[in-house]
Amino acid sequence: MTNVLILGAGGQVAGHVIEGLSNNNALHLTLYLRDASRLKKYEGTRIKLVEGDILDAQKLAEAVRGQDIVYVNINGNEDVLAEHIVKAMQSAGVKRLVFIAAIGIYDEVAGAFGQWNEQMIGPYIAHYKKATCFIEASDLDYTILRPTWYTDKDEVDYVITQKGEPITRTEISRKSVADFIIKVIENPQSHIGESLGLEKPGTEGDKPAFM
Repeated sequence: MTNVLILGAGGQVAGHVIEGLSNNNALHLTLYLRDASRLKKYEGTRIKLVEGDILDAQKLAEAVRGQDIVYVNINGNEDVLAEHIVKAMQSAGVKRLVFIAAIGIYDEVAGAFGQWNEQMIGPYIAHYKKATCFIEASDLDYTILRPTWYTDKDEVDYVITQKGEPITRTEISRKSVADFIIKVIENPQSHIGESLGLEKPGTEGDKPAFM
């Protein structure tokens, strides 16, 4: 059985991932979040809930110990949290990391959309950039994901771009991002050492259509 720790399990993308993995009998999930009561319905023999803050070094260390894969779905203080997570994983000898970052960390968002994105989330990009640099400099087997702007559309439709390629498409559904994460967790030897953009085809523009 593969042990998977989801940090920030209360997030919307994480919710789709949990739903998709909950029936996989080859996986044991540990869901780590600040309010465990939110996910009480999932608790069972293969799904454990841990209530806590990622900055709680002792609780994080206990949660990381014995895991095979750590999937990180955080929002806020990404650089500080990433450093805590990486150090906990290294101390526990856990190598496989899936980390959701943000577009713009490599100045890879092209044209007018790039300018708009910088105006909207410029201060946050700096935190993700620091987090990503820390992860890439580590000895972990990481996969970094850079989704473009989220929608709640009930669809799975996306393309992957590699680090160094421009991002031009403006949106992606949360279900699409979750679909890719599920595939990586179920095939953990895939996409190791890669930083990938996730985008919906046909959404090129100056900003997302819903804005």
